[in-house]
Amino acid sequence: MSGQFSGSVVIDRPIADVFAFLAEGTNDPKFSPRVLEIRKEPDGPTAVGTTFVSKVKDAGMKTDRRFEITELVAPTKIRWVERSKNAVTIPNGGYDLEDLGNSQTKMTIFNEFLGNGFGKIIVGFALKAAIKDADAFAQRIKAAVEAS
Repeated sequence: MSGQFSGSVVIDRPIADVFAFLAEGTNDPKFSPRVLEIRKEPDGPTAVGTTFVSKVKDAGMKTDRRFEITELVAPTKIRWVERSKNAVTIPNGGYDLEDLGNSQTKMTIFNEFLGNGFGKIIVGFALKAAIKDADAFAQRIKAAVEAS
């Protein structure tokens, strides 16, 4: 079983600023409490092929995650794929940004979920929780970008 969630929000910052904040990748702990630590490989500007290595806590379990940037189109699109092997993985995710003028940016985040092994049993629960949290997650991203 697989599925997707998405959430959108209007951020009171110019599109270039929103893109830079999100493309940095290491800002995730500022809006995602499940991300305990994260680092970028290699150091330097984010580009296609950049990998983000993180430790996250989901449903009380800590897991290691590796996400690779697969597409980076400034200032409107960021795409990633999970390279780690976990019960539930993200085969495709990303941000879409739209300039609304007046220093406002519409941001949409999405992630596809895929269950592997035991994850085929729990992916529906993970997806349901992500869908339920999608609007709040988008709001946390907004707050983090606007506070930066």
